[in-house]
Amino acid sequence: MALKLIHTADWHLGQTFFGYDREAEHEAFLGFLTNLLVERETDVLLIAGDGFDVTNPSAGAQRRFYRFLREANRLNPGLQIVIIAGNHDSAIRLEAPNPLLEELNTSIVGIVGRTDSGEIDLASLVVPLRNRAGEREALCLAVPFLRQGDYPAAPEGELDSYVAGIGRMYRWLYAYADAQRNPGEAIVALGHLHATGAELSDDDRSERAIMGGLESVSADTFDAGIAYTALGHIHKAQRIGGREAVRYAGSPLPMSFSEKNYRHQVIAVAVEEGKVAGIEAIEIPRVADLMRIPDSPLPPEEVLRCLAGLPEPEEGREDESRWPYVEIRVLLTEPDPTFRHRVEEALVGKAVRLTSIVPSYPRREGEAEERALSYNDLQKIAPLDMLRHTFAVKYGGELPEEIETLFNEVMREVSL
Repeated sequence: MALKLIHTADWHLGQTFFGYDREAEHEAFLGFLTNLLVERETDVLLIAGDGFDVTNPSAGAQRRFYRFLREANRLNPGLQIVIIAGNHDSAIRLEAPNPLLEELNTSIVGIVGRTDSGEIDLASLVVPLRNRAGEREALCLAVPFLRQGDYPAAPEGELDSYVAGIGRMYRWLYAYADAQRNPGEAIVALGHLHATGAELSDDDRSERAIMGGLESVSADTFDAGIAYTALGHIHKAQRIGGREAVRYAGSPLPMSFSEKNYRHQVIAVAVEEGKVAGIEAIEIPRVADLMRIPDSPLPPEEVLRCLAGLPEPEEGREDESRWPYVEIRVLLTEPDPTFRHRVEEALVGKAVRLTSIVPSYPRREGEAEERALSYNDLQKIAPLDMLRHTFAVKYGGELPEEIETLFNEVMREVSL
């Protein structure tokens, strides 16, 4: 009998998008996922971290999370759920309801437990996975987001870096699980980390590799004997290291306009006789679309004409939570303080939500690339001179007197 898994991650419940709450989008995703679990007769749901957007989530975000766990269990008798903490989650807060969640066949691993002797409790990080008949078919290495000191210390004489520590953690866990498994049982791994070679969305600043990529983990960290590795942390779904069975599921909702044409997904995995028998990416329907108007920057008057053609809300569909998010792109020759107001007026009665206005300026003929200034160089430049230079480079001409006056007032206030 094949063990049916669904892999998802990075829900970021409670997140806002340019100030707009995303409750309707998250609710739609969780409804989609609940139905999918039923349709696919899923045995195990793997959630690879960052269920919440912040360590202290709102009461509404927590209700949504636990309501999903209850409904998924109610509609899918026998469903098992395994969750690990991500870097956005509070590991202790996430684990707190474990005694209750055990009744819903749900396991949450937030912290790396220790034995009385101070050793890593490997058994607490290995979760047996069972099919709907209750038969054990796999062991899951449930490794939450690791912080300094969570992983095994290096033997004397060995490198004791963060990446090396993560490698030791997975090697130790794999050896432990391999010794525990029965013939025909698979080993599955969960992780929340930045893998070497992972492709980031252009604007995905929240999950960028720390220290210039020095903390990224190679796909070779995961033993070839691991049937499937379910990763979280990077918001773009992808394979890692050319290995079909080492994957990020990606986030269920777009996190930036760079994901405008990107298809978000969950991953369905079938495991049979200790090996992967099939992997399928299942697209998540998008509730609120992303629009860039226009596709390429145009002068202000042309942009306003584009906005005039946007649709008004349809009767009976006035729910703003499902209206598209819109980013305005405009080509300016100089700053236009009135443009945002004109845009807001043009969007009154339109079925869109304004997120941002991105200005572009034509590059002047003969403009050369400049050497980046060092910190010491910057210390020698007066703030007003810096402003004047920046204005001249970006817009041409001298800094307007009214802007200089306002700047000086601000400088006096911050100096008090």
